[in-house]
Amino acid sequence: MKAPVKASDLRHRVTIESAARTGDGAGGATLAWQAVAEVWAAIWSRDVTEAFTLDRIAGKATHDVWIRYRADVTPDMRIRFGSRVFDILGAIDVEDRGHWLKCPVEERDL
Repeated sequence: MKAPVKASDLRHRVTIESAARTGDGAGGATLAWQAVAEVWAAIWSRDVTEAFTLDRIAGKATHDVWIRYRADVTPDMRIRFGSRVFDILGAIDVEDRGHWLKCPVEERDL
């Protein structure tokens, strides 16, 4: 089976980020995001939904982000593309061959 992504589709330079918690000295912690890697990616829109939440309409956009396979990408990470931030919902080794990684993501409102 041929993967639905080609190397020429990887036209977006994205940063994979991991959360780092540091103590604040008062028993709490602060969250900071640190760059893990910069990679080329294909970003394809998947779905957009709207819901009425907390007296306002909130939209949610989901995408598939394809990158060359990396074993260190996990759902507790995120992907940054310019000012856009995507929470990683999963990391799928397409066809279990170690060639492509498909990450279903949800775009975060900032």
